[in-house]
Amino acid sequence: MSINGGYFMKVLHVDLSECKTHVEEVDEEFALKYIGGRGWGARLVWEHLKEDTDPLSPENIIVIAPGPLSGLYLPSSGKTSICSISPTTGIYGDSNIGGMFGVELRQAGFDAMVIKGKAPELSYLWIDDDDIQLKNAEKYAGMGSIETEHQLREDIGDETVKVASIGPAGEKMVKMACITADWGRNAGRTGMGAILGSKNLKAIAIRGTRDLPVADLKRLTRISDKAYKKLSRHNLFEFWQRQGLMSVIDYANTAGIIPTHNFKDTHFEEADKINGDVMELEYKIGDTACFGCPMACGNVNLVKDGKYAGTVIEGPEYETAAMFGSNVGVSDFSAILRANYLCDEYGIDTITAGSLISVMIEAYEKDLVTLEDLDGMALNWGDDESIMEMIRKIAFREGVGDTLAEGAYGVIERWPQLAPIINHVKGLDQSAYDARVAITMALGYATSDIGAHHARAWPVAKELEMGCNWDLNEKADLVIYHQTVRPLFDMLGVCRLPWIELGFDENTYAEFFSAAVGIEFTLEELLKRSNDVYNLTRAINIRLGLTRDDDRPPERVFNDPIKTGPHAGKVLDRDEFREILDIYYQRRGWDMDGIPTDETLKASGLEDAIEYMEPKRKAE
Repeated sequence: MSINGGYFMKVLHVDLSECKTHVEEVDEEFALKYIGGRGWGARLVWEHLKEDTDPLSPENIIVIAPGPLSGLYLPSSGKTSICSISPTTGIYGDSNIGGMFGVELRQAGFDAMVIKGKAPELSYLWIDDDDIQLKNAEKYAGMGSIETEHQLREDIGDETVKVASIGPAGEKMVKMACITADWGRNAGRTGMGAILGSKNLKAIAIRGTRDLPVADLKRLTRISDKAYKKLSRHNLFEFWQRQGLMSVIDYANTAGIIPTHNFKDTHFEEADKINGDVMELEYKIGDTACFGCPMACGNVNLVKDGKYAGTVIEGPEYETAAMFGSNVGVSDFSAILRANYLCDEYGIDTITAGSLISVMIEAYEKDLVTLEDLDGMALNWGDDESIMEMIRKIAFREGVGDTLAEGAYGVIERWPQLAPIINHVKGLDQSAYDARVAITMALGYATSDIGAHHARAWPVAKELEMGCNWDLNEKADLVIYHQTVRPLFDMLGVCRLPWIELGFDENTYAEFFSAAVGIEFTLEELLKRSNDVYNLTRAINIRLGLTRDDDRPPERVFNDPIKTGPHAGKVLDRDEFREILDIYYQRRGWDMDGIPTDETLKASGLEDAIEYMEPKRKAE
């Protein structure tokens, strides 16, 4: 049976060095095997992969890939994956961005875009349906991401144009640099903005006018109407619209997993000053939503008075509020909003920036670095003004900021003594959930293909709910399921939050996909493809030198007991972690060095990866 919708079956290739473009027609086998989004992105990265490619060289590609459900009439269908070899980690990296940008790429007639090379001057890419041009962007040099988006739309003369851009951090190839769209929607993790900077690409502007292909529009509409009604009737729906992810502050603090003082602790005494209630009652002035989303979790906030008066931003979400709140000892919500604004405008990841700034505060507190190392600027917990200055230094690579701009690995290279207090996996700083209280969270971070990011697996709530009444086999299975279903959403081009927060049934996504493409798929069949892509990204990382030694959580989870809160005294047992890692490998079909077996690769349709895995096995 043939595909009748869901795809244009076209990938736009852009060679910036040659100032050339061409359109590749993809076949049905490729489309359905990798689904879309990060699936298509990972496969395209694999096909262009060379082991010695510098992530910031012209040879590295970056793939922008919405999914087959992006832009369709169904809940929360505005997601796009951006995939490459990460400058942050040196291995496979991707980041997911919401809003409208990926939908516009689809409406221009493309399912994905591959960018390689380096423009001869600072440029932006203008896509107006089939009219694709590389234009001079010197006018926008040094502009912030939000300012660039506004100015480009004004210059084009169309406020409906969708823009993704980088700020000065991206231009300077700061390894935590974001790609920003829709006034504060960020592809924040793994340094995708630095890759655009390395390619002299300041922005991508798109105007698309095409209808999206759907095989059975009546069926899709019927399923979607039912889904929208179900979401709107959920008892937490109205609360979610009011607070969005900011409601997680209270949950994380009560559960004892909120990062506090560089993850030294997991309970913040002043959490009630930076939570969703404070935001809603004192700062919130509006909502924003991604395409097709009824949840409208984007909170627009305004600082009305004080030294940060006039700051207005879409945000923060939980991660930003925690990393620039409890994790650096700040209890002033207006300061968190200001930090959020600066990161969005400069174009840097709030998780990594908040993490590394907290590392330097602790390092200064413990005399592991000197005042001279910090350019004469003392860093202390809760000192918001020095934190703002450090954000600026990172973005512009000034002084100590130049070292922090290199990410966790760069900081460790300069100050090896800081390695035990840098909370990272594979070079990517840990998300805002402590892992000492849940071995599943530690395993999820450790085995994530992009580094310590919760978007691949967030099993901590389930483990805390279940307590001790389940074994390591069940816990390993939970992590694997999370690492399969959550990336599936990225492949389809939809948001995972209706599933996470409002209990949306996963099987509905198989119905959406079947209606879109005109071929019946079960959830199990889609999950199989997602699992295959996880094996693919693992193969990419093994080719790039990843070993079992890299599959470990931050050292702090083993060495430093939690100080206060419900889990005071808690650390993870190192031997128990080794045991669950062995179980995880076995259940994934990887050998005890973490390399997918030949049988596993064949079952995933990845026979072409086998030849690259064998030398790695022999090397062990």
